[in-house]
This record gives sequence, C-alpha cells and structure tokens, in this order.
Amino acid sequence: MEQPDINWSSLGFGYVPTDVNIRCTYKDGQWGPLRITKDTTISMHIAATCLHYGQEAFEGLKAFRGKDGKIRLFRMDENAKRLYRTCEGIMMAPLPIEKFCEAAILAVKENLRFVPPYESGASLYLRPLLIGMSPQVGVKPAAEYEFILFTTPVGPYFKGGFQTTPFVIMREYDRAAPLGTGTYKVGGNYAASLLANKKAHDMGYSNVFYLDAKEKKYIDECGAANFFGIKGNSYVTPKSTSILPSITNKSLMQLAKDMGMEVEQRHIPVEELAEMQEAGACGTAAVISPISRIDDYDTGKKYVFSPDGKPGEVCTRLYNRLRAIQYGEEPDNYGWTTIVE
Repeated sequence: MEQPDINWSSLGFGYVPTDVNIRCTYKDGQWGPLRITKDTTISMHIAATCLHYGQEAFEGLKAFRGKDGKIRLFRMDENAKRLYRTCEGIMMAPLPIEKFCEAAILAVKENLRFVPPYESGASLYLRPLLIGMSPQVGVKPAAEYEFILFTTPVGPYFKGGFQTTPFVIMREYDRAAPLGTGTYKVGGNYAASLLANKKAHDMGYSNVFYLDAKEKKYIDECGAANFFGIKGNSYVTPKSTSILPSITNKSLMQLAKDMGMEVEQRHIPVEELAEMQEAGACGTAAVISPISRIDDYDTGKKYVFSPDGKPGEVCTRLYNRLRAIQYGEEPDNYGWTTIVE
C-alpha cells in the first residue's frame, strides 16, 4: 500500500484529502445502500432545507493505530446514537445505528493508508454529516436526506498538544437557549459561537466560556467542548439542558470513578471555580485541554488553576488513561473500542 507523503508529526487539526468518502441517500421513506465515491463535492438544489432551515447534523470521531498495529475506532456506537438523537430533535430521517457503524468501518478500511502511525501524535478523524436535500420554501422537514462520511488525518487540536491555556467568561453572548438545540450537534450552535470565539482569541484566550442563558449564574459549556473541574476528590461537570452530551466527558467520568473519585454532574455556580484545584475542557478533538486560568471578563475576577503553567495531576492521569485505551495500551474494560479488521 503506497503511503501518502505526509509529515505526520507536524499535522495540525485541519482538512487533508484522503482517497474516498462514504455516502447514503434517504428517499421514498427509506435509506439506500452505502456508496463509495471519490467525489468531494455535493450537488444540491438551491432550495434544499439544509441551506435555508438548518436541517444539518454532524459528528466527529477518531481511529487510532496502536502499538500492536491494530486500528481502533473509539466509541463509534455513541456517536451513532447521538446523531440519531440529533436527527429526531430537528426532524430529519434518523440514520440507523448499524448503518452508521458500517459506514465508519468502511471509511477507515478504504482510507487505511491515511491512518497515522503509532506515536506520531496524529489520528484519523472521521466526520459524518447528514443534511436535508429536498427543495423546500415553506418551513417544514425535507423528504430526502444525504449522509456523508469523510476522513482526514489530524494532529493535536491545539498547537503543542496537551498543555494549559487560558479561557474567558463573557456574559454578552449565549451559545444556545436552555430548551433549544444546545443538546444536539448541529452546525447552527457552532455558528452562534464564532463571534464570541473570535473576540476571545483576539484577547489572547484559547476559547470562551458560556454561562447559562437564563440566569447567567452557572457554568454551561466552553465553545465546542464540555467543562469539568477537580474539587478535592470530586470530578465536577455541569448539568444543563443546553449542553451537548460529550462522549469524551462521559468516558472521563467513568475513568474518574475507576480512580476512586466522586463524580458530580450538577449546576456549577461561577464562584465555585475558586474552590477547584484543576479544570479542563474536553471533547473528541483535544481529548482534554487543561485550563491554566479562567478570567471573568465582566467582574475582573481570575480563577487560577495552574500557576506554573503545567497540566494538573488529575487531568494528566485522566488524559493518559483515555489515550492508552484508545491506542490499545490498556485493557478496554468497557468495550469502548472497535478493532477494524
């Protein structure tokens, strides 16, 4: 198999063309067979519902090449379930979980030469996308949908990988309404975060933290990631009706329990940040982004978690344990990984 001309160790988190993508069409009330294509474009009607009414959902998951040479997909069934739930939430035809998993495995097999080597610090990122295709001028769901799954090799989400960065709280922006689409992985939620993220970046922060949109009292979510804090022997993470359920956070909560920690999923008042020894943002892209400090833009209060700029002990242990499972270096006691034969 001819290897691509890629410097794996210098990869950033971006798009790199691979060999093929996988597609599937929903028409006449049913999903058709999976198709393999080299076409990287989409042809659609100018009145497609995804363009006008936001009928669009996506996911993100990774495949890792282990020390044993085996390739592992991490918790693809959870991504399949979350996409299914998102489709139900915005009235799109849900893709069957089995077909999602079949497509993910097929995409890895067909792009095998783009799975980065072990210890390169890179992985193969899978981006499933589901969009409404029917021409529609009135506001109602489409009758036809297209599922697309493409792959791209990626490096660390943040330059430098696992290292601390500063975040900022800004009350002038909301990511999602309490009973809106915040719990679904739809593009509109990310579009709503772009302005606040740019302002945070321009101020020297890696991302912005949103408070709950209703009372502006509690920590909600950080841009495209869930938040967790370490308070004594507790792993504390927000509970909210506007937060996307993170598969990474779900995994970290289990690992924290395995380490003998208490796991608390509840409202977290902003002021409670002062009682936490460590904090992190977590998601598929970065796994864990340890937080050096969180500045409250409106009050001037600073919550410092890493005076020396180094990731905390608990964040480091959780990060290393999760990565070890993804790469097959530790036992997969919960059946989280799928080996692509």
